[in-house]
Amino acid sequence: MKPFVFAFSVISVLFLTCKNESRATYNASEDQKISISDTLQLTLNNDEKWLVNAETHEGVKNMNAHIKQFNSRRSDNYQELGLKLSKQTSYIIKNCTMTGDPHDQLHVVLVPMLDEISVLRESNNLISCKKAVTNLEDLIQAYFEHFNL
Repeated sequence: MKPFVFAFSVISVLFLTCKNESRATYNASEDQKISISDTLQLTLNNDEKWLVNAETHEGVKNMNAHIKQFNSRRSDNYQELGLKLSKQTSYIIKNCTMTGDPHDQLHVVLVPMLDEISVLRESNNLISCKKAVTNLEDLIQAYFEHFNL
């Protein structure tokens, strides 16, 4: 239950603080959550990468660096990694200036990132945490394949 509450809180902040209103909606029921990532598929912008603001790109690059450092140290302190990644997503959200389709496309990768980060911060299950890191690596790779400055 804690990961859901944390994820819901972070996602609520995400959608309240972004300067562009998102099309995502969240039902109060745990069983039925509908997000922008459920309704949109990550695509390119006419075969080109979407442009993002510098702060977003910096935040994702820092997330990638934190994960690489975590893996190279062979650490198992997933909660600490989750806190570091959470600071980066907070930075991205706070400095969001994107609008329109690029903004919506960013949410397709950012919302699942927030879910995985909540697993790292709240779970004591080693298997779940390892899977969350793998999922984050995949999401960050997808970001770099679809977005640029």
